[in-house]
This record gives sequence, structure tokens and C-alpha cells, in this order.
Amino acid sequence: MIPAYIPNPAAALLGGGTPVDFGKCAKDGRRILGDGKTWRGLIGGIVVGIIFGLMQIFLYNYFNLEFLPKQTIITVCALATGALLGDMVKSYFKRRLGKDRGAKWPIADMYDMVVGSLVLMTLALLVTGNLNWFTENFDSVGFLIATIIAILILSPLLHRGTNIIGYLLGLKDVPW
Repeated sequence: MIPAYIPNPAAALLGGGTPVDFGKCAKDGRRILGDGKTWRGLIGGIVVGIIFGLMQIFLYNYFNLEFLPKQTIITVCALATGALLGDMVKSYFKRRLGKDRGAKWPIADMYDMVVGSLVLMTLALLVTGNLNWFTENFDSVGFLIATIIAILILSPLLHRGTNIIGYLLGLKDVPW
């Protein structure tokens, strides 16, 4: 999940400029995504996520870190891209609900990147015929359940921590 956890804070650091929705509004009159989702942040976040994923591949192979899932270029790219796409989908629905940028939406805010990254990774593995990646990395139900629990616990902690740091650095208007 490292390639999925990195893109969002990287996008906040690197973002700015042209919004992904080009300032357009949906039929309800609200912005499609808002000013917080920019092309520079999207591309920068994905690239940084991929770089961290490639580092994970290198470290896994060089130091034989078998406690980490064995990532591939496909999984790294899908996790990094899916994390930000999941965040954008959440932003779309936040706008439809009338929630402003930075407004709290606790469960969605904490797990949007998890859902987006895992959905895109699964689709990428399905399209490329590599669904065996799951059985190669999660050889027992117990390990899979432990991984899911770790993701469910770590995601909110990392989300909150990075948001506080972003707030303290002046990159976010609110610490959530």
C-alpha cells in the first residue's frame, strides 16, 4: 500500500495551478471537483507514488523483505493512480452533497484512496491476466485478514497525521 499512501500528501505538496475540472460546474451548479484537485497535484502525486513503489520493489528484491507484498510495475502504477482517482471520486460526491473543500466526511476521507487504489489495482491485474498476484502475496486467509485489519487501522492514522502536518505547513486550511 506504500504506493497508495504517498500520492495524496505528495499532491498537496506539489499541487496548484489548473484544476482537473477546469473550473467547470456540474448540472447542479456546483463545481465538479473543486480547486483542490489540480493537474499538477494529480500528475505529481502519481509520479511520487510510483517512485516510492519502485523503491519498494528495489528494497523487496535487494533486501528480501518478504513481509511486504511483492509489487510489480502494474500494481505500483495502479495503486498510485487509484489513490488519487479514489480521492477525486470522493470529492465529486462531496460537491454533490454540498460539502465545501475541506469539509469533514470522516469515513470517506479516510478510505477513499484505499478503495480507489484497490479497485484500480484489481482491474489492472484482471485486464493483464495477473490476478494470481493476490494468491502469491496472500498465501493464507489469516495473512489476508491481518493485512486488511492493518489497512483499516493505519489508513485513518496516516490520514489524520498527514493532514495535521499539511495544516501546520500551511498546505491545508483545516487539520482534518
